[in-house]
Amino acid sequence: MAQRIGFLGLGIMGTAMSGNCLRAGFDVMVWNRSPGPAARLAAEGATVAKTPAEAAAHGDVTIVMLTGPEACEAVLFGPDGAAASLGPGKTLVNMSTISPAYARQAAACVRETGAEYVDAPVSGSKKPAEDATLVILAGGREEAIAAVEPVLLAMGKKVARCGEAGMGSTMKVTVNVLLGIMAEGLAETVRLGESLGLSRQALLDVVMAGPMANDLFRLKDPMFRVDDYPAQFPAKHMAKDLTFAVEAARDAGANIPVLSVLAPLYHTLVDTGLGDADFAAVIKALG
Repeated sequence: MAQRIGFLGLGIMGTAMSGNCLRAGFDVMVWNRSPGPAARLAAEGATVAKTPAEAAAHGDVTIVMLTGPEACEAVLFGPDGAAASLGPGKTLVNMSTISPAYARQAAACVRETGAEYVDAPVSGSKKPAEDATLVILAGGREEAIAAVEPVLLAMGKKVARCGEAGMGSTMKVTVNVLLGIMAEGLAETVRLGESLGLSRQALLDVVMAGPMANDLFRLKDPMFRVDDYPAQFPAKHMAKDLTFAVEAARDAGANIPVLSVLAPLYHTLVDTGLGDADFAAVIKALG
C-alpha cells in the first residue's frame, strides 16, 4: 500500500514537488499558509488540510518545504504544528534549506516524539522540481532514508546519502557556495567584457561555445542575454544559504576567502529590492 503524504509548504518548489507526488499515485494532503496553491493542487486530486497538524496526522510521511528555520519552527512546533501529530511509525522529511545546526536541533525534537527524521534538502531549482529531476541530499538513519526513498524518487532522479541528520543540510549549503560562485563568475565576466568594449552577446557566444559551457550557464544564458532574471532560484534564498555556509565555515574554522566576499554581494542584491529575482541577477550588484 502506498504511503500517505502530508505536504507542508507550497511555494515555487513545494507546488511542483507535491504535484509530482500526486502524479506518482501517492495519497497527498497539502497545507499552505495562503490558500491559493492548495486550491490548485486540490483540483489535481490533493486533499487540503486546515493546519500542519492535520496534514501530519494524515501522512505516514510528512514533507516540509519551507523558506527557512523560522518558518520550520512555527510550522513544526508552533500552535497546530505538525509535531503534535508525529509519533512512532511516522517520518518527517524536512526538505527546506536550513542551517546544519538547526537541522540537528529539529531532528532531536522530532525524534523525541518517536518519529523518524530525515534531513533532505534538494539540489535544483524550479525546472528540475517540475521535471522531477532534483538531486535529493538525504541525512538520517539509513533505514529511515530507505523507507521514504520511493517518495523521494517521485520528486527527484537521485537520492544522495550524506550521513546523519544535519549532513544533508551541510551538503546543500556547501554545494550552493559553488552555485553562487559560478553565477557571480559569469556575471563578473560579462561586466568586465562590457567595460572593455565587448558585446555581451558575442562574449556569451564564446563562453557557451567552448569548454567553459555547463548546464548552469546554459540555464542562465537567456537571462543574461536579455538582462531579465525571472526566478528559478530567488536571490534572497541564495543570500540565506550563503549566510548558513559562512556560519558553518566559521564554526569549523574553514578558510573561505571567496565566500566571505560572495555572501555580502548577494545580500546587497536583496537590499536593492531584487531578492525575488533569480540569483543570476547578481550582475546587478556589480554596478
